[in-house]
Amino acid sequence: MTGTGTLYVIGTGPGSPDQMTPEAARAVEASTEFFGYFPYVDRLSLRPDQIKVASDNREELNRAQAALNRAAAGVNVCVVSGGDPGVFAMAAAVCEAIDAGPAEWRGIDLVVVPGVTAMLAVAARIGAPLGHDFCAISLSDNLKPWPVIERRLRMVAEAGLVIALYNPISKARPWQLGTAFEILRNVLPAETPVIFGRAAGRPDERMLVMPLGEADAARADMATCVIIGSPQTRVIAREGRPDLVYTPRFLPAEAT
Repeated sequence: MTGTGTLYVIGTGPGSPDQMTPEAARAVEASTEFFGYFPYVDRLSLRPDQIKVASDNREELNRAQAALNRAAAGVNVCVVSGGDPGVFAMAAAVCEAIDAGPAEWRGIDLVVVPGVTAMLAVAARIGAPLGHDFCAISLSDNLKPWPVIERRLRMVAEAGLVIALYNPISKARPWQLGTAFEILRNVLPAETPVIFGRAAGRPDERMLVMPLGEADAARADMATCVIIGSPQTRVIAREGRPDLVYTPRFLPAEAT
């Protein structure tokens, strides 16, 4: 299809400008209109000729449709996420809109730019907790039923995976992280390390490690990525320095 603009879908990283990729920066430079959640769009330093179209966090599909309409009209558009746009973010919403939308949207030049997602930034700050098999689960039940989340938590814990929890808690969902910890305590050893990684790379960054048996959901907010280790995850104490947390690359024979 000719005459359309390019639609870029980018992630700004966890928040530090240093963690936004050069490829994402080039997409920003090439775009004219920017669609995204208010805080993510506000992270960008735009030229006077570039236009922000910011919206609320629960308007992902409407945002994607509006961006696709502008790209179909010949405008170079950038859809902005935090972290990586493909991890619980806008790339899936754009694809969903294309899947259900008019045929002309399938001819738009779509460029999804990978970014640094929260669990990678937190893991890098604390050591290597994702050094072996792991998974990511969103605790938000806005788009899937809570019983499905409970079942997935039990299954991945039983399988021995490290678990990165996104959207762990909010004012509307103050109980879910505590319930998740209770589910995991029935499967995992009490000494399993839990990492509360808040605002990784930003001035208000906070990293906290505590055993699952003592993990307190009140230590998290929506800016926190919570990583729960596997039974093999280890903590290395270092005098005068923060502890290191890592999951060995190998699985001992007795754990198979």
